[in-house]
Amino acid sequence: MDHKKDLKKIELLINQHLYTICSVITILVMLMFLVEFFSKGMFNLYKIELFYLGVLLIYSFHKELIRCIGCKKLDKQGENFVYIWIVLTLSLYIVNFISRDFFTITVYNEPSLVLKNISILTLQILAIFIITRGIKFIKIFLAEKK
Repeated sequence: MDHKKDLKKIELLINQHLYTICSVITILVMLMFLVEFFSKGMFNLYKIELFYLGVLLIYSFHKELIRCIGCKKLDKQGENFVYIWIVLTLSLYIVNFISRDFFTITVYNEPSLVLKNISILTLQILAIFIITRGIKFIKIFLAEKK
């Protein structure tokens, strides 16, 4: 019995560390998108999205594993980041609309991919969120079925 409690404590601590890492990387990636957008491509993220999605998937997967071992003491920490990504993406589109596509051409006179890349990343983050919610609903449904 103590082993199970110890396991839960350890996994909750690991989850908190993963959340902290994911939070820091999220903030940095958001700032990098803003810099790339407002500098009109002078700074390039160059595919950091893949790394960020990997970190986010690891955190999300670990959080679901913790739920599977019976830890109910998990805050809904990650949900706020989903909403922030949506607001950030929409805000950049609004800024670009108001500026009459000023930010769609880089300083090098090439099309900017920032809006496309942040849109794809935001949709991927939303998909991870929906999948983890689906897993939670399936778990609840299976528990009620027993």
